[in-house]
Amino acid sequence: MPLSTEAVARSVVRLRGPSGCERAYDETDWQDAIVVVERGEIEVECLGGSRRRFESGDVLWLIGLPFRTVRNRGREGALLVAVSRRR
Repeated sequence: MPLSTEAVARSVVRLRGPSGCERAYDETDWQDAIVVVERGEIEVECLGGSRRRFESGDVLWLIGLPFRTVRNRGREGALLVAVSRRR
């Protein structure tokens, strides 16, 4: 059975600006969402200081993880698309 567009919510997060532009991680921004790096490259920094990079086409789950920030790492802005069930 196909999923109705009325059953899902879509949100877009843009990390504009130069490489290094960042956004503080807030778990509620990503609640119940599958996140796709639609354009660009991001880096996620963990509370312990370790970092992981993701690029266009990568699919992420950003809940329940010890993150501090989400940062643009490319020359152009990064675009993240989050899809979740509508409440």
